[in-house]
Amino acid sequence: MRPGPSLNNPVPQSIPDPQAEYSRRLEAWKATRAQHESQHRRLGIGQLTLGGITLLLSGLALVAKVVSVYWVLAPLLAIVALAVVHDRILKSRERASRTVDYYQQALDRIGNSWMGTGETGERFLNESHPYSRDLDIFGAGSLFELLCMARTQNGQQTLANWLLAPASPRDVRARNEAVADLRDRLDLREDLAVLAEDARALASEGDLAAWGEGEPLMASGFLRVAAALLAGLWIVSCVGWMVWDVAYPALLMSVVNVSFTLAYRRRIEAISTAVEGAARDLGLLSGVLARLEQEKFTAARLVELRAALDSQGWPPSRWISSLNRRMEYLDSKGNLIVKAIDPFVLWTFQCACAIESWRKRTGPALRHWLAAVGEFEALSSLSNYAFEHPEDVFPEFSQTSPCFEAKGLAHPLLPSVSAIRNDLSFGSDLRVLIISGPNMAGKSTFIRSVGINVVLAQCGAPVRARRLRLSPLAVGASICVLDSLQGGISRFYAEIRRLKQIVDLTQGPTTVLFLLDEFLGGTNSQDRRLGSEAMVRRLVERGAIGLVTTHDLALAKIAEGLGTQAANAHFQDRLEDGELIFDYRLEPGIVETSNALDLMRSIGLDV
Repeated sequence: MRPGPSLNNPVPQSIPDPQAEYSRRLEAWKATRAQHESQHRRLGIGQLTLGGITLLLSGLALVAKVVSVYWVLAPLLAIVALAVVHDRILKSRERASRTVDYYQQALDRIGNSWMGTGETGERFLNESHPYSRDLDIFGAGSLFELLCMARTQNGQQTLANWLLAPASPRDVRARNEAVADLRDRLDLREDLAVLAEDARALASEGDLAAWGEGEPLMASGFLRVAAALLAGLWIVSCVGWMVWDVAYPALLMSVVNVSFTLAYRRRIEAISTAVEGAARDLGLLSGVLARLEQEKFTAARLVELRAALDSQGWPPSRWISSLNRRMEYLDSKGNLIVKAIDPFVLWTFQCACAIESWRKRTGPALRHWLAAVGEFEALSSLSNYAFEHPEDVFPEFSQTSPCFEAKGLAHPLLPSVSAIRNDLSFGSDLRVLIISGPNMAGKSTFIRSVGINVVLAQCGAPVRARRLRLSPLAVGASICVLDSLQGGISRFYAEIRRLKQIVDLTQGPTTVLFLLDEFLGGTNSQDRRLGSEAMVRRLVERGAIGLVTTHDLALAKIAEGLGTQAANAHFQDRLEDGELIFDYRLEPGIVETSNALDLMRSIGLDV
């Protein structure tokens, strides 16, 4: 595997065009799938043919008696051999089909037809969060859906946590280095995606970690030895009964073993219920861990995560395989034969003891392993985004606070080929930019692009800009504040509660970046102007920086009261041949046009 690229270069020159590389791999896997499909059909025909030959030979041997019955063994053995091969072919075909789907989805992302097809992360949406709804972090067509390649719950939770809370510049740089290391490891991302495709159906990984940290109920070595000894004595007594016709020892051992089983029945049931509820499909987790264990990394954070997987002597994949094997033994208690002899050979008891012994020895490490897998998946998601967006760059963090300097900034959820890029610089001297402009000119999209790129920058991902330099920022946004019919809250009241939340953020150690879109629109013009000016002034006095959008030109005068700490900028439109044209370019000064009446006429309203 090639070493990771440097942070200064978005994508190393050796990396091919993402779309071309995905297309090449997609066609290769389609060919592989077609080959396996052909093999599947031929093996099916072969098995049917051998089945017919077996029936023919059986008739000739048993009815006509013209051939030996041993002749039937040859086609039977051939059927068994073909069944083994057929099973492998079916698994390979399933792997190929999943990989084809994986690369098709990758091409859909590049072609901007990904919205609503991935993990939306809606379960992580919190209405009281200061920016997650306003910046489209979760939901259909969200940033989370664009980024998330994680299949396990831990991976999705880790990525969501990174998007909801900014990391320190030190942690961001460590993640940037890890993303750069992982960026061109397409084979690793492919394997993790295909191996973990069924992870969405797994039991909660929190349940598995909690089970591992629980107190073992039967981890005593004495109980395991006693159970094995009693089972062995029962078998010996039964042999003695059959060989020497001595029944009393067998009867005695049967009574002892059944009594032993009944004495521990409730504890065994509790162990079985707990582990079966928490530890389903461990083979999947073992496969993911085994794939990660094969990889050699250069980034410091990845090296640390890799080392954490080997904290128990054996690689975690072997420990998980060991637990999975013991689970399979426990599951066999449902077999009719095992169920019949279980009270005498103490099979379920011994399986429960083996599982509890595993939990005592290794259980506490489960949470660390799951957390490491989750972080690997989150970093892999960011590296996948970096690979698919080679024009995006890693941010630079400034020692001077506050600071926000962007060149060629655009919204990452818009197609890169059509997104209009703008420059923006404010911070220590210029603290507030009042952005005016007509409807649909791009004001809301612009401030969302600022906020979402700050979120990307502080979670460890590349940003949609040619360059971005910033200080640590706590984002607070009032862009998409909704009323609540059930809660009896009007939109205006919901909005002022959000504004109070943003003001409260300024009490923290990190500079607040506020993004206010057409705020306080639910009151009269006079109250709106006075309230808006007072709100912006208070935020600036508390050290915050931010952007305010408005189509009300009276609010543009807020900048006059703040002197050099505030400035006006605008987006504008123009009318050509009866059609409104927007260029989405940020210009200095106050807008001088209005398009409300033109828009109304354009849809047929007679005004």
